[in-house]
Amino acid sequence: MAGSITKYATAAGPRYRVRYRKPSNQRQTDKRGFKTKREAEVFLASVTIAKAVGDYIDPALSRVKVEQLADRWLAGKRPPALKPSAYKPLEISWRLHVQPRWGDREIRSIVPSEVQEWVTQLSQPLGERSGKSATVVLRALGVLAGILDMAIDDGRMKKNPARGLRNLPKKLKRKAGRSYLTIDQVHQLAAEARYPTLVLVLAYTGLRWGEATALRVRHLNTVRRRLHVEENAVQVDGVIHLGTPKSSEHRHVPYPKFLEPYLVQLTAGKGPDSLLFGDGLVHLRPSRVGTGWFEGAVSRARAADPTFPRITPHDLRHTAASIAVSTGANVKAVQHMLGHESASMTLDTYADLFPDDLEAVADRMDAATRAASVGKSWASALA
Repeated sequence: MAGSITKYATAAGPRYRVRYRKPSNQRQTDKRGFKTKREAEVFLASVTIAKAVGDYIDPALSRVKVEQLADRWLAGKRPPALKPSAYKPLEISWRLHVQPRWGDREIRSIVPSEVQEWVTQLSQPLGERSGKSATVVLRALGVLAGILDMAIDDGRMKKNPARGLRNLPKKLKRKAGRSYLTIDQVHQLAAEARYPTLVLVLAYTGLRWGEATALRVRHLNTVRRRLHVEENAVQVDGVIHLGTPKSSEHRHVPYPKFLEPYLVQLTAGKGPDSLLFGDGLVHLRPSRVGTGWFEGAVSRARAADPTFPRITPHDLRHTAASIAVSTGANVKAVQHMLGHESASMTLDTYADLFPDDLEAVADRMDAATRAASVGKSWASALA
């Protein structure tokens, strides 16, 4: 066995020391304090086996605390590695949920059952405090797991106690209650809005707010009636950050012909790099909840028509999908228009829009069959 065991005296009685060499640099190290020789032999055997199969972890490396690794993990996530809008929730999650519970813990001391208990506690209400949403809980778990993944990569531990948990909260798919405006309601809202062309663009192209407000004059192609989406303006902590669209891919989105004169009018007196909406210099910011121009337009529309739904700017994106599907667009066309990563994402997000579309397909198949000679043959046979 590669190592040695020696006995030494202490005030509390005899103890045993184990000496062995680390596989990384062959430097000799030791561990002392074993009360019996048998305990020392078992430890030395476990070290020998771990070294032989490549599972040895240097105890000094595994004594590091979670918070000592967190700074480096977060630094690897900061922009430009992640977009500001993606990084901020991770930083908040670390500060509010992960650090208070795990920051002062040595990574070697964390076991899966403790992590499972923490996840359960976050999800459950406590007194007057409601439980955290599944999104918040899973993000916090992801932060802890990510930090411990880095520890594994650094050779500080072999298994991540925050991975493979069984009882995790499930995210609820919020499909019920989504509002789709009719075409008449879209134009009613535009008539009440401070930026009517922006309302129409959101409702007929499906652009995200940040994609629309990041459009520049040069992104308007009047020859092909396309808007070139290559930037996304996101507000984080009151500051506008420019980045790529959510899918990280540029796309060319068509717009209806009736919109063209309104869009061309926005370009008057502006250079190619000027912003299309607003004064051309400053990005329009999201409308303030309850007091912004968009909420004011919705309120005026509701005053004129009580059936007008309460909506946010993002609901105009849903409206664009609804209008596209109702006018015959297929899933791939809607996917490209909205900038979804896959057609399955489009179907999953807007499954409620497609049953009627499938009925229309069945009606067209029925009409085609009746018009064909095979249809007439079947009709004669069944008569």
